[in-house]
Amino acid sequence: MKHLNKAVSLLLVSSMVLGITACGNTNGKESAKGSEDGVITLRILENDTAKQEGYLDELIAAFNEEYKDKGIQAVDANMEEYSNLAENGPYGYGPDVLYQANDKLMTYAEDKHILALNRDDFECAKYIPDEAWDAFTIAVDGKNYTCAIPVNVQEPMLFYRKDMLPENWETEWDQDGDKTPDFFQDWSSLYQYSQQVVETSGGKQYGLVAGCTDLYMMAEFFFSYGGYVFGKDGNGIDNPEDIGFGKGNAAKGLMGLRQFAGLMSEECIDDSIGQNRYAKVADGTYFCSISTPDTYVLFHDRLADVYKAEGSSDDEADQKATENLGMIELPGKMPADGDLSKNADTVDTVVMGGVNGYGISAYTEHRDACIEFVNFATSKEMIKRRAEILGIAPVRSDVAEEMGGITSMIFDSLSAGHISLMPSVKAVDQIWDPIKTLLSDVAKDAFRESKGEAVKYGDEASVQEALDKASKSIYDAIYTLSK
Repeated sequence: MKHLNKAVSLLLVSSMVLGITACGNTNGKESAKGSEDGVITLRILENDTAKQEGYLDELIAAFNEEYKDKGIQAVDANMEEYSNLAENGPYGYGPDVLYQANDKLMTYAEDKHILALNRDDFECAKYIPDEAWDAFTIAVDGKNYTCAIPVNVQEPMLFYRKDMLPENWETEWDQDGDKTPDFFQDWSSLYQYSQQVVETSGGKQYGLVAGCTDLYMMAEFFFSYGGYVFGKDGNGIDNPEDIGFGKGNAAKGLMGLRQFAGLMSEECIDDSIGQNRYAKVADGTYFCSISTPDTYVLFHDRLADVYKAEGSSDDEADQKATENLGMIELPGKMPADGDLSKNADTVDTVVMGGVNGYGISAYTEHRDACIEFVNFATSKEMIKRRAEILGIAPVRSDVAEEMGGITSMIFDSLSAGHISLMPSVKAVDQIWDPIKTLLSDVAKDAFRESKGEAVKYGDEASVQEALDKASKSIYDAIYTLSK
């Protein structure tokens, strides 16, 4: 953040001054500018799941009905080719309002592509906890500015079929007698149960299969062992000069990941698992997989498809899927030495998390109308509908309390330090490719070894060397190659 110049500060300050205008005070000049027949048309960019499951259509229809006599309408931006606001916004092709994760939105904020906002303009503000606001806060010249409105909090979750639990789990897989299977509580037990599934099925079924090349899903193998993305400066702001993927005992964690990959399908090293995991959990090929809460509906719908194929009616299949789809946090303990094959000393699991929310383009001609839309989209009614349709964990405390579910659990984990939020700085863009390459190589070693091929990382020292190289590559991309 210290590299931001005065121009950024001035833009943010001017945006904050504009933000003092109360919601609903859209003036006549703004309504007419760039619109036909005096009607403002807002282009809304949402994520694929919200579009596929019909939530975006419902949101837009409800907003347009509410504002049909107020000269504002919303449309699906429907502009995948123009979804990069940084490249296309200045030329008028970007959306007016966009829903994305904090790392992406705050990268836009740092480069002046989205507006700073006044929290008091939004009805939802009083219901949102500080942890969620922090993800969308930028510091410029000693002042903090809010650049997006939080909607839901994310962390990797474990998805499974409750009706696929082993019949003997209470006697064989609940050693502490707490009525929760051990393989949902510690990674060593999950590894050992996965080993049993593979062996008893003759390799036709698996325990856990997850995307081993996806840092967001696999960050626990770094963070739980003392690794991190960026350190913090004296003010608690992310410091990209301090890259921490190789710090602590992260090499032990990656050796554990390599070990677990050996019990997974080779799909774990292929990007296709991002789509295939839903059906593979549904049909029982995988006992469980890892994804985020906002994909709950995709697991649910694929499980309903399985029940319909077995002869259930649509309503029966939907009910069965709701009853039998489990979604829980990842196991809370990992082996301290990284060896999943034994039960010994443990460390607390720390995962990567994020906050999704709405930002407003700095290039929109209809700022006040955009505020109206975001206010509507973050209202209690619409956030509740989003949670019902998509299975998200809403940050609005009133919705979370009313619906129950996982939100309070996720915020408890965040407060306890079990979730490390993605950094909200532009430099985070440089971490994904180098770490994905490293993760892919580490996981592939498990399959190289099984095929009798030479491995790249035969011991902890070689993994540490690879971590150091990846960290240097990230540093160079931030401070040297991008200059």
